[in-house]
Parts: sequence; structure tokens; C-alpha cells
Amino acid sequence: MTDQQKLQSQLEERLASLDRRVAGLEGDLRSTHSQDWEERASEISGDEVLEGLEGAALDEIAQIRAALKRIKGGEYGECHNCGNNIGAKRLAALPYAVLCIDCASEAGS
Repeated sequence: MTDQQKLQSQLEERLASLDRRVAGLEGDLRSTHSQDWEERASEISGDEVLEGLEGAALDEIAQIRAALKRIKGGEYGECHNCGNNIGAKRLAALPYAVLCIDCASEAGS
């Protein structure tokens, strides 16, 4: 198995895990709330945390799907800014990276 195939497999596993997490979060968010005002306030606060977690998961899902599309299109590992190779170590750390380390550093400054 090539490194790219390994990364694709890892991305697909992570995507499946995130899909399950989002489904669970959506179920929790749809649950009925207590009629007690104090408990309801606590539940609403908890819902805000769940919504934040769901949003982060959905963002990561979008990034993973875009990376899988780049793999299928033969564009995976190319920097969207300069066109250079992103680098195996960076892709191992952040498999859905779209910028090489140099361009990412410039964008962050």
C-alpha cells in the first residue's frame, strides 16, 4: 500500500467516525428538554457546546471530502498557492492540508 493509499484509507476512516459523531450530536440536540427552568438553562448551555462540536466536525468533514476529491483528481499533495509539493510529513500531520509549510507560514503571519 502506497503512502497516498494509506492516507486515503485514514481519511475515509476519519470521515466515517465524524459522520457517526455528527449523527450522535444531532440526536442529542433533538432530545426534549426538561420543564424545570434551572435544568433547562443547563441543557441549553450544553446544547451550545454540542452545536460547537457539531460545527467543528462538519468543518473537518468538508475538508476531508475535499482532500478525497483531490486524491481522486490527482491533485493531492500540491500546494494551492504555489503549486509545490506539500510534503509527506505535513500531510501525515494534517492530511487535508492545502498549503505547503512555507505558504501556510506566510498566510499565518
